[in-house]
Amino acid sequence: MKNKYFLLLVALSVMVFGSLACGQKKAETTGMIGSEATGFSLINLIGEEVTLDQFKGKVIMLNFWASWCGPCKAEIPDFIKMYDRHQKDGLEIIGVALSSGSADKIRQFVEKWKINYPILTGDEKYLQDLTNNYGGIRGVPTTFLIDQKGIIRQKWVGARTERIFMQEIDKYISD
Repeated sequence: MKNKYFLLLVALSVMVFGSLACGQKKAETTGMIGSEATGFSLINLIGEEVTLDQFKGKVIMLNFWASWCGPCKAEIPDFIKMYDRHQKDGLEIIGVALSSGSADKIRQFVEKWKINYPILTGDEKYLQDLTNNYGGIRGVPTTFLIDQKGIIRQKWVGARTERIFMQEIDKYISD
C-alpha cells in the first residue's frame, strides 16, 4: 500500500513540475536569441508615438538604460559614434529609458550628453511589461541586436565597447 501512495506521489510530482517547467521554458524563450522581437509603442521625447514596426528592414540595437546608471553612460559615446557612422548602412539605435524620471528630465539628459539616436520612454507599468516581454531586464544596460527581419540575434547585459558591438552588427548591416 505504501508503494502505491509513493508511486502516486511521484507521478503527481512529475506532472506538476513537468507542466511548470514547460511554462517556464515558454516564458524564458520570449526575448531570447532566435526569437521574434516583441513589438512596442513608446513615446519619444517630443511626445510622438514610436513603434518597433517603424524600423522594419533595419538592423536595430535596442538599448534598455537609465540616466543614473554609470555603465549606461559609459556606452553613450560609442553609441553616438556608431549611429553617426552606420545609420546610412541601415543601423538604428533605440534607447529605452527606464526609471529615469519624466520625459523632460530625460530630454535634459539627452541634450547634455548630445545623444543623436532616438530615446523612448513610457509609463512605468508599460515599461515593466515591455521589459518582461524581453525576458526580464535584470540590469541596465541591456542591449538587444535585432536583424532586418525582426529576429533577436544577440543580447548583451552590461556595458560593451563599440568594437564588441560592431563584431556582431557587421554581420547584418550593408556597407
